[in-house]
Amino acid sequence: MRGIAAAVLVFEGMVIFFATLVALDLSDVDDATLWWVGGAASVACVLAAGLLGRRGGYQVGSALQVLVVAAGLVVPVMFFLGGVFAALWFFALYLGRRVERLRSESAG
Repeated sequence: MRGIAAAVLVFEGMVIFFATLVALDLSDVDDATLWWVGGAASVACVLAAGLLGRRGGYQVGSALQVLVVAAGLVVPVMFFLGGVFAALWFFALYLGRRVERLRSESAG
């Protein structure tokens, strides 16, 4: 489960970074604000992927999904992108738990 969840977070970080670059040209928001919001969200996604092996790592990833969707208050397209990645995140958690349960049932 950790591999799939980490992949979602890393790809989310990359997409947020590239969305920040696009938002610089298309948004009326101040460039410094865009860099702070987009850069912080990108770095947080990658750091959260590294925390998945520790206690509370998945909770950090889940909280990050809420923050990325909330970034839509600064850059409206983030409502959509955050929603897509939040759906991917929770689907990865669901599938990961299901696979782990099936493995434990077949081993036991």
